[in-house]
Amino acid sequence: MMEFFDSQLYQRALVGALLIGFSNGFVSAYVVMNRSPLKLSALSHSLLPGIVLAVWLVGLTAWSAFIGAVSVALLMGLSSVWLAKKTPLDQDTVLAVLYTGCFAGGLAMLNRLQLQQELEGWLFGNILSLSNADLWLSFSVGVLAVVVFSLFRRSILMVLFESEVAKTLGVPVNLVRYGVFALLIMVLMTTFQAVGCILAIGLIVMPGATVRQLTHSVTALFCWSGIIGAIGASLGLLVSYWVDLPAGASIVLVQIIFFIIAFIYKILIRYKA
Repeated sequence: MMEFFDSQLYQRALVGALLIGFSNGFVSAYVVMNRSPLKLSALSHSLLPGIVLAVWLVGLTAWSAFIGAVSVALLMGLSSVWLAKKTPLDQDTVLAVLYTGCFAGGLAMLNRLQLQQELEGWLFGNILSLSNADLWLSFSVGVLAVVVFSLFRRSILMVLFESEVAKTLGVPVNLVRYGVFALLIMVLMTTFQAVGCILAIGLIVMPGATVRQLTHSVTALFCWSGIIGAIGASLGLLVSYWVDLPAGASIVLVQIIFFIIAFIYKILIRYKA
């Protein structure tokens, strides 16, 4: 076990797990309150062609993949809003159509450009491949997310639950919505190298879903979701080392176990009451 803590590779991976787990867990509180995990799931799958194009054009770096994915996410989000207004379809239906098309296109591009092996870490996750640049990116995005949601939480929640009231109070509703959307995409992107784009949605939903069963306090929901996310990600990494499992799958499985424990605890409390 001491070999784990003596290895720089695993030390870097553990720091990454803590950073990524906390930032994803923290914003998962908003995702759960907004009831938007399926939309984020659609977006996480649709980012693939942007990553492939960026890697093909300038090579695989944390920033190239990040910029390519964010560009596609913004295009997807704006397109879904525009098409929902121009067609009789709702935004969820439009997103489903767009994300399946994007993911299929991304897979086709992977095959055509022969980038499958180079991008395998982004598809399925490989937290052991995190570089110092990846850690700084995760740290920067995490700090930004925590600061924004902490300083502007009142306005963000007002737009979420009482948008008309927010307008009358002078809150820039559209700016808040698009700003939060962009921030969620940035946080989601930092997850890809840890668990891959297939499992990324689990890290940005499960911590909040776990804590939401145990508290009605918004402050507690945000703080404890971040803590649970960090603990689950780091513990999942340790478990993957102990039992020789893929780190991404192990991290998500630990988060699921936390969710089940919270569910059982809540049921027992109700039964005793």
